[in-house]
Amino acid sequence: MKDFKRYTITSALPYTNGEVHIGHMAGVYLPADIYARYQRSRGEDVLFVGGSDEHGVPITLKAKAEGITPQDVVDKYHESIKKTFKEFKISFDVYSRTSAPIHHETSSEFFTHLHEQGVFLEQESEQYYDEANDQFLADRYITGTCPNCKSEGAYGDQCENCGTSLSPKELINAKSALSGAVPIMKSTKHWYLPLDKMQAKLETWIDGHKGDWKSNVYGQCKSWLDSGLKPRAVTRDLDWGVKVPLKEADGKVLYVWFDAPIGYISASKEWAETTGKDWKPYWQDEDSKLLHFIGKDNIVFHCIIFPAMLMAHGDYIVPENVPANEFLNLEGNKISTSKNWAVWLPDYLKEFEGKADVLRYVLCANAPEAKDNDFTWKDFQAKNNNELVAVLGNFLNRAVVLTHKYYEGKIPERGELNDQDQAVLDQLANFPGIIGGKIEKYKFKEALFEVINLARLGNKYLAETEPWKLVKEDAKKVETIMNIALQISATLAIVLEPFLPDSAKKMSDLLGIGDRTWEEAGSSDLLAPGDQINEAKILFPKIEDAEIEAQIQKLENTKMNNESSAAKAKEDEEKSMEKSAVKEEVAFDDFMKMDIRVATVLECKKVEKADKLLQFLLDTGVDQRTVVSGIAKHYNPEDLVGKQVSVLMNLAPRKIRGVVSNGMILSAENSDGSLKLISPYEPVDNGSSIG
Repeated sequence: MKDFKRYTITSALPYTNGEVHIGHMAGVYLPADIYARYQRSRGEDVLFVGGSDEHGVPITLKAKAEGITPQDVVDKYHESIKKTFKEFKISFDVYSRTSAPIHHETSSEFFTHLHEQGVFLEQESEQYYDEANDQFLADRYITGTCPNCKSEGAYGDQCENCGTSLSPKELINAKSALSGAVPIMKSTKHWYLPLDKMQAKLETWIDGHKGDWKSNVYGQCKSWLDSGLKPRAVTRDLDWGVKVPLKEADGKVLYVWFDAPIGYISASKEWAETTGKDWKPYWQDEDSKLLHFIGKDNIVFHCIIFPAMLMAHGDYIVPENVPANEFLNLEGNKISTSKNWAVWLPDYLKEFEGKADVLRYVLCANAPEAKDNDFTWKDFQAKNNNELVAVLGNFLNRAVVLTHKYYEGKIPERGELNDQDQAVLDQLANFPGIIGGKIEKYKFKEALFEVINLARLGNKYLAETEPWKLVKEDAKKVETIMNIALQISATLAIVLEPFLPDSAKKMSDLLGIGDRTWEEAGSSDLLAPGDQINEAKILFPKIEDAEIEAQIQKLENTKMNNESSAAKAKEDEEKSMEKSAVKEEVAFDDFMKMDIRVATVLECKKVEKADKLLQFLLDTGVDQRTVVSGIAKHYNPEDLVGKQVSVLMNLAPRKIRGVVSNGMILSAENSDGSLKLISPYEPVDNGSSIG
């Protein structure tokens, strides 16, 4: 394995059109942070880069929906997301944004460099155009039926139901998401990255990582390559984004997939400016290890397209690894931001104050590293109570409490070791290497399991030696036992830090060991005899059933709201179809058989035991008659007296709730389901015919 002088670690840039949720954290930011913290603990030179992706079409859609500008949207969510990451202790060296001037400059320079080298293809193409809005439609501005799974509402670039990547022309019954109109095809000029010409080079590079990349990453790359790469547009007809730096490209911006990964480079430049360091070695030196932490939906961009851009430029290194994760589900269902089916991180921080590390622990333990995984609130509670509280917290608490009880909080001497003591110390020495080896292979879930196994080793050792019983028989032996237990606690504080930084800091402060390196972990002499430790404090409080039930009920309410909204949407659609559909044609003579006349309401009252029915006495000009109508929920009976209405006179009489109704009062139904009586525009004589 090659030794690297430095590590350049990136995490996928979140769209700033909404808050971040547990799926984002589990899939991208937590594993990236664990890896960065681990390498720093080893003394490595690390640049951990993050930032907000602010040029995506979803942002313009959000702005349009809220009646504000795209800049308003990104300003709001950039600050909120940045604050959330900080509270979860995601240790970015820089967290930038793609709306920053330095990013626009860097992206323009990158494009210009490739353009001057003759990399791009220039070609005219027919693209969807919305005549009503006088603009070309980006992929996300086009919706229709997915050709693969036939679900409605698929986007022009992807079906979110089945995950299939699409092109707008593949959609069935495509329409504009802006106006709802059917778009036309119109010619426009764009610049393309010729991935087909770069395929051989990409294949050689990707095949070289068959043994060290995750199978899901390598498999997806091979699928794309086997299908044959095609030129991909790097520009779009939009007004929000990085302007294409060419005179003939007025009104065009760089496609978001092109400028967003360049955001890693521009963020690195920003970091260099603020720290006085040089960014270039982290991106242009072969002794630097470039790593992209992403979700599986970003594999093609980070394993094929961005590397192709870097190769074409010529000055940059390509990623050594792209440890992409699968997706995290929630209570058995796919996380959906549009349906609010998510655990939003800002909400979690408010509702579980001081428990950021608990969520870090559960998300790492359930990380979707090789396949999709599921987060449930019951499991969240169980992992906190049965592992953090009962294993890790319990061991540390016992070791510290007994030290204060027997030795006034001072580290006791370690005497002669027996076979059991030596075996425990030998295992202790091996744990940092085991945990670190798992992290190096991006197996963070297994690494965390080994951290808890170290705490289990400590619990087992105390349970078997029973120092609380032995203290009366062999006080010297108890000193050795407690010294070993405290040495285990000190190593735990070091190896826990990449996973649970707040808790590790509390442990270090409690034991008084300060900041220690990974190399020091596993030592049996981290704590010297006579060192003073602090009083025990509860590291992980138990989470009660009521807290979990509240979260489950919150999701149940969301599910009910979604079902209600879906049912309402279906009902509205059916009503709309009924209204738009023209009923079966009737002959003129049949229509003339209906006797519709104007009548005045003389009396009106509610029908007993019938919420929807009103009983009318009408003056029809030829007689006075009783008519029953189902409009009680839309009118007060006293308000209708003296009003003129339209009545179908020759409808056969029928008994309704014991009242004989002689006719039908005409009304119209609005789209919201409300009913309005059909009345003449101006007063007319009772008995006047309508027709």
